[in-house]
Amino acid sequence: MTNIHSTAIVETKAELGEGVTVGPYTVIEDDVFIGENTEIASHAFIHSGTRLGKKCRVFKGAVVGTDPQDLKYAGEKTTLEIGDETTVREFCTLNRGSSHRFKTVIGSRCLLMAYVHVAHDCIIGDNVILANAINMGGHVTIESFAAIGGMSPIHQFVRIGSHAFIGGGLRVNKDVPPYILAAGEPIQYAGINRVGLTRKGFSSDVLNEIRKAYKIIYRSGLNVSQAVAKLKNEETLIPEVQLIVDFIESSERGIIK
Repeated sequence: MTNIHSTAIVETKAELGEGVTVGPYTVIEDDVFIGENTEIASHAFIHSGTRLGKKCRVFKGAVVGTDPQDLKYAGEKTTLEIGDETTVREFCTLNRGSSHRFKTVIGSRCLLMAYVHVAHDCIIGDNVILANAINMGGHVTIESFAAIGGMSPIHQFVRIGSHAFIGGGLRVNKDVPPYILAAGEPIQYAGINRVGLTRKGFSSDVLNEIRKAYKIIYRSGLNVSQAVAKLKNEETLIPEVQLIVDFIESSERGIIK
């Protein structure tokens, strides 16, 4: 059974799953799907084209699924897709996709703290933590289990690798490879994310292999291409190091120094 406050406006073609609650003065437009047991607080706005998963929480004043802030956008039908058990805190602004990808995607079990902005065509994996007032340009990709400190602007088309941790207040204008800590001004490699990886169950042997790979990339005096070639010449690469190699080889913006 849904529970919709008497002051909320839910248009007739919105689909709300079993157990959805909608708070006072919230507006939910047509062509919205909200999964079961999701909670929408007061004064939220859920725009047409939004797809919310199960057991999500959308807090007061969040604006979800609005038009992309892109001058090329011409009104084409696009979506914002959010997975299960994701939390969207107060006053977040989340835009739909543009004709580039036609969708913006946020995964499951993510935490978007207050005032986060997710722009058009961004792809965010599962279990990502975005601290307060992170603002990203369009086409950003953040892979699963990454965490980013508050007040950080992220340049359009930047990629952030899985399990990376970025300190607060940093301007992210290059790709951030998987498993690392990024800190400093300008942003730079500051070691591997040992604490986060240990908490996620990575073994000491795997951590050592990751650290050795980044020592070649960042501390050997080789340029990035030479370092990647050296890693690829190893007889066997564990999957985690292969992921690093693949990430760097597919980087279009280049990785942080």
